[in-house]
Amino acid sequence: MNVLVIGGGAREHAICDAVSRSENVTLFSVMKNLNPGIERMAVDYLLEKETNVDRVVEYAKKNNIDLLLVGPEAPLELGLVDELTKNNINTCAPTRDAARIETDKEWMRNLVRKYKIPGQLTYGTFSDVEKAKRFIEELNAEVAIKPIGLTGGKGVRVAGDHFNGTDEAISYVKEVIENKIGGVAKVLIEEKAIGEEFTLQALSDGSTIVTFPAVQDHKRLLPGDRGPNTGGMGSYSCADGLLPFLSQDDYNEGASILKKIVDALNKEGCRYVGPIYGQFMLTSKGIKIIEINARFGDPENMNVLPLLQTDFIELCTSMLDETLSNKKIQVQERSTVCKYVVPEGYGFKSMVGEKIHVGEEFVKDTGAELFFASVNKKNNDIFTTSSRSLAVVGIADEIGDAEKICEEALSHVKGDHIFIRHDIGTEDLIQKRVNHMIELRGSR
Repeated sequence: MNVLVIGGGAREHAICDAVSRSENVTLFSVMKNLNPGIERMAVDYLLEKETNVDRVVEYAKKNNIDLLLVGPEAPLELGLVDELTKNNINTCAPTRDAARIETDKEWMRNLVRKYKIPGQLTYGTFSDVEKAKRFIEELNAEVAIKPIGLTGGKGVRVAGDHFNGTDEAISYVKEVIENKIGGVAKVLIEEKAIGEEFTLQALSDGSTIVTFPAVQDHKRLLPGDRGPNTGGMGSYSCADGLLPFLSQDDYNEGASILKKIVDALNKEGCRYVGPIYGQFMLTSKGIKIIEINARFGDPENMNVLPLLQTDFIELCTSMLDETLSNKKIQVQERSTVCKYVVPEGYGFKSMVGEKIHVGEEFVKDTGAELFFASVNKKNNDIFTTSSRSLAVVGIADEIGDAEKICEEALSHVKGDHIFIRHDIGTEDLIQKRVNHMIELRGSR
């Protein structure tokens, strides 16, 4: 089977790794940067922007691709899957209409409201600054402000974390509207949800979903959850599939919400096929929907795909055939800690073109997994781009041991201008999360 994976980041490296564990698979890649990990696994690759739909379709046809997988969200917004379908190329990813659950935050909120799906937040969308101000004042400025479209996970601003009071909130609203951040001169404003975030990833065939272990991502750049939002600095998961602050009932509620969203999409005439995930907030009043994404998480998929024991290609085939109800995701019951290496200045102005030295064999000897992200390979050397560089995943029975393995592996990654958020997966930070939920639930 000829399989083509779109994207050159760590998420796509992990997808390629999962694909390569299946038998009788020939792997191809389209990526805008030369990812050395993907380069080694693929029999052929095309260096091209993933958003160049015509070139991707042409490459897929040229190489007689039997199955295509899409890593990033931007090609989905441009209708890549629709064009591939027109050319009879099987694709495990949502169409442009189905992908609106991520690419159009207003549309997603309206869908959730229309079908009375649990986890709703009070929200409004605004192109007029004065109307936005009145709405913010009604919520005492305790809001989250989001561009409508895609921003690479970096566009959200939350009261208390990124701004304080109405004036600072309105300042960002003006910035979004005037600069069309996310591609539209409109902003989504939601009530601020207080609690602990978690990610629940799943596969969908349009009627059935199967879920992976829960993961907690860390968006903030600096230790102690400080600094700007990023695409994600790292994440962790637990051997039991839950999280230290998450119960089985909480997990089941999140899975139920995802299933209801897939059902709603079906009713809207846009069957959802492919990976999907919910970014949820566990609050004192239950689970709230923060975002729904039309793909695997990054970094969250690196916590789950290395543990996958079920044949990944068989799962993809089941999504296409609408036979997922006959499948179950089997994963190793182990804990994981993922930490990203990023260029110095990431989140502000990244230092581009800086050399990174990766002792891959030493990393392998620790038992950790290494996934290259947005780097460029030139003459066997690896250089930073403006985005995240590589991810290291420690795997063990206990989170603490996984974190130690991750740190040992990271000691073999060197560079004069790199940065790592080292507190991810540590006992102190996880206990802080647990204590936060105890406090919130106690105050009900």
